[in-house]
Amino acid sequence: MYKIKKEVSRTSLFLECKNVGEDYLVCMTGGEEHVGAVAVGHYDRHSARASSSVITTQGHRETELALLGARVISKIGESTSVFIVGIHLENIAVEEIEEIISVSEQMIDELSVIIREEGQWK
Repeated sequence: MYKIKKEVSRTSLFLECKNVGEDYLVCMTGGEEHVGAVAVGHYDRHSARASSSVITTQGHRETELALLGARVISKIGESTSVFIVGIHLENIAVEEIEEIISVSEQMIDELSVIIREEGQWK
């Protein structure tokens, strides 16, 4: 398992990733943890492309982060991935949302580098 933690705004963001066989299970949370969106990424070896699909729970806005995370991890890992996102702060300001999105994208990039450099870890 690999864990990344970043401080942002009024909370901490956590990204945890583990192998499930040759595939990846990733969970990104912050603030009041919950399941806001779940995306599945698929890597097509024939075309060398990755795609993702998402289910978002009612009233939540983590759709784009889940889609991005699943697609990136599937592409880099050349595998299937499940990417769960649940980040919530009460009375969040627009600036805080922008910061959380930016830092979350950095965390996904950091994880993709680890997967690319180290391959699968046990």
